[in-house]
Amino acid sequence: MEANEHTIKLYYNTEVEKLRMPEYGRIVLQMVEQMKEIPDRAKRSEQAGAIVKVMERLNPQVHQQENWNQKLWDHLYMIAGYDLDIDAPFPAPVPEVVNSRPETIPLNTRPIKARHYGRNIESIIDLIASEPEGEIKTAMIRSLAIYMRQQYLIWNKDTVADRTIFQDIERLSGGRVTVPEGLELSKLSADANFARPGMNLGFGNRPGGNGNRNKYGRKNGKKR
Repeated sequence: MEANEHTIKLYYNTEVEKLRMPEYGRIVLQMVEQMKEIPDRAKRSEQAGAIVKVMERLNPQVHQQENWNQKLWDHLYMIAGYDLDIDAPFPAPVPEVVNSRPETIPLNTRPIKARHYGRNIESIIDLIASEPEGEIKTAMIRSLAIYMRQQYLIWNKDTVADRTIFQDIERLSGGRVTVPEGLELSKLSADANFARPGMNLGFGNRPGGNGNRNKYGRKNGKKR
C-alpha cells in the first residue's frame, strides 16, 4: 500500500530525545522549546512564568519541599538544558552544582570487637578512657557496665557476673580503662526481662484481654 498525504506517522519514545525531567512529560518540553523561539525577551519571560504554573499543577508534591517556587524555576532551566535567556525571579542554577555527585560517606570497616555490645560501646569506652581519674569517671564506668550487662543478657544467657562485664570493659579498652576495686552494679530485679528485638511480642496475650478463647471466639471452660 502506497503512502499518501493522509498517512499518519507514528512516533515512539525510543526514537525521540530523552526527557531530562520525566515527571513533567514531553508536552512541557515542547512548550519550553516553543518558548525559547519567541524573539521578544519580555514575552519569552512571560511565557516562562506560564509554563512554571503548568509545572506546578503537574507536580503538586513540590509544595512539600522548601523553597518550592525556586525549585520549579530550576526545573524549568533543567528542562531547557540550561539554555534559557529570560528574566526569572530567581538566579539560574549552575549545571556543575546541580549535576555534582554527593560526597561519599566513609564507612567504618574496622571489625567490631564484641558484636553483642555493638560498635558504639567502643566509642563510649574511648571517651571514658580520655576522662581523668575521679568520681565522674567511676560513675561513667558504672553506667556503661550496667548497659553492657543488659546487652550481654539480651544475646547470651540469663545471668552474668559483674566481674565478666568489668573484664570486657578493660579488654575492649586495650587496658586504658581500669575498673575501680569494689565497684558494684545494682541488683537485677526478678521480673527483669531482656528479650532480643522482635521476640516476645505477646500475640494473643494483650493486657486486659478476656483470657484464652477457642476458635469460635468463646472462652474455654464449662457452659453456663
